[in-house]
Amino acid sequence: MATDTSISAESAPDDASAPALETMQTTFQRQRAAYAAAPYPTASARRDALARLKAALLRHQDALVAAVDQDFGGRARQETLTADIIPTLNSIRHTRRHLKRWMRPQRRWPHPLMQPAGARIEYQPLGIVGVMVPWNYPVFLSLGPLVCALGAGNRAMLKLSEFTPAANQVLQTLLAEAFDADEVAVILGDLPVSQAFSQLSFDHLLFTGSTAVGRKVMAAAAHNLTPVTLELGGKSPAIIDHDAPMAPSVERLLFGKLVNAGQTCIAPDYVLCVTDRVDELLSAIRHTTARLFPSLRDNPDYTSIINEAQHHRLLALLEDARQRGARVLEINPAEEHFHNSRKLPLHLVLDAPPDARVLQEELFGPILPIIPVPDLDAALDHVAKGPRPLALYYFGHDRARQQHVLRYSHSGGVCLNDTLLHVAQDALPFGGIGESGMGHYHGHHGFLTFSKEKAVFTRGRINSTRLIFPPYGGRLQQWIQRLMLR
Repeated sequence: MATDTSISAESAPDDASAPALETMQTTFQRQRAAYAAAPYPTASARRDALARLKAALLRHQDALVAAVDQDFGGRARQETLTADIIPTLNSIRHTRRHLKRWMRPQRRWPHPLMQPAGARIEYQPLGIVGVMVPWNYPVFLSLGPLVCALGAGNRAMLKLSEFTPAANQVLQTLLAEAFDADEVAVILGDLPVSQAFSQLSFDHLLFTGSTAVGRKVMAAAAHNLTPVTLELGGKSPAIIDHDAPMAPSVERLLFGKLVNAGQTCIAPDYVLCVTDRVDELLSAIRHTTARLFPSLRDNPDYTSIINEAQHHRLLALLEDARQRGARVLEINPAEEHFHNSRKLPLHLVLDAPPDARVLQEELFGPILPIIPVPDLDAALDHVAKGPRPLALYYFGHDRARQQHVLRYSHSGGVCLNDTLLHVAQDALPFGGIGESGMGHYHGHHGFLTFSKEKAVFTRGRINSTRLIFPPYGGRLQQWIQRLMLR
C-alpha cells in the first residue's frame, strides 16, 4: 500500500513524543501483567468482548462516518459504511458464531507404534498483539484485526495513523468505552512513536502499509523474534480476456478502482487487455465513469485524496508518464477544473514505457495504466515477471481459462469476474505473498494466526515405547527398525 509514512532505525524520539512513548511502554507492561493473570479467556469472555466492541461501533457509527469524511476532505457516507463499518460488524458476527468450534481441541492420531496414547492440538492465546493501522480504511483495518485478536483470546495495542486524526479520536473514545486499557489500547503519535511501537516485544505484530515500510517493520520486530503478518499491497493486475462481456466487466473494474478514489491496497493497479479489445475497453470506461460519476469536484460520492502529499505524488506520477511519451487520458465527464481541490479524476495511461513510474510503483489512486497483450499467456507472463501481487482480477467466463489463470499465477487472492470482494469473505484468508506480504488473517484464519497451535501428547500407564529404550540391539528392536526403514 502506498503511503508517505516510514519507519527508520535511525529516527530518534523528539521531546514532543516522549510522553506518548512513556505511556505506550506503561500500557504494554500493564497488558503483559494482565495477560499473565488471565492467560486463557473462556469462549464466553471472548464473545462478551466482541459484543462490547459491536455495541460501541454501532453507537459511534455516525461519528466515525463524519470523522473519516473530515480526514479525507470528502468521503461518501456510503463508502465508509460499506467498506469500513459493515465488514467489521460482519467479522464480529462471524467470529462470535463460530468461536466455540474454533476453540475446540482438535484430535490427532498418534503413530501406531506409540499406542496406547492420545494426541491433540489446543489453541492457546499468544498474549499481546500489536496492530499498525494505515490511513486508507481507518476503521476496518484497525477493528478487523482486533476482532481476530480478541477472538483468539489476546490483548491488543493499536497504533493508529497520524493522517486520520479525527477518526482516531472517535476510535479512541469507542474503544475506551468498551475496554480497559489493559485489554485494548490505542496509541497515537507520529514517526518516532511508530518506530518504538514496532520495537515492542509483542507476541505478534500485524502491519498494513507499503512494502518499503514493511521491510523496516519486520527488521524492527526481528530484534525480539516477534512474528509478523505483513499486508503490503503492490501492483494488482486486472486481465480482460477475449470472451469477457465488456460492459459488466468494466463496471466491476471501475468499482474496484474508484471506491475510495483508488486508495485501496487491493484496487486494480493496471489492466492487461487483449489488443483487439483495447478500443472497446476505453469506450466502456468513458461511458461507465460518466454513469457512475456524472460530475466529480462537488460530488459527495467521489472521495478526495487523503492529503496534499499524496495528491502531489499522484500528479508527479502522471507528469513522469507524460514526459516519457505516454498518452494520459483524463476521464472528466463534466469537464470540471480541479484547482484548489484534492479531488483527482480517473486518468488512463497508455503506451507507457516499462521504466515509467506508473508501471513500477503502486499507484494507490485514480490512475489506471492499460497494457495491450496479444493473449492470455502473454498477460500471465507479464504478471509473472513482476513481484507477486496482493490480488489478481481475471475477466472471462471460460472455465478452462479461469483454471489456467489460477494454476499459472501467484497472488495473495483472486477474483474471477469481479474486484475487491474476496476481502469481504470471512470464510477466506486474506494476505499477500512475496513483496505483497506474508501471513493472513480474517475469520478462522485470523483466529489461527493469533493463536498458538499447541501440540499435546498424552501417555497413560502403559508405555509401549520402552521397547526402544536402551540397552539397544534386542531382536524386537531390530524388527522395529527393519519395519520403519523400509
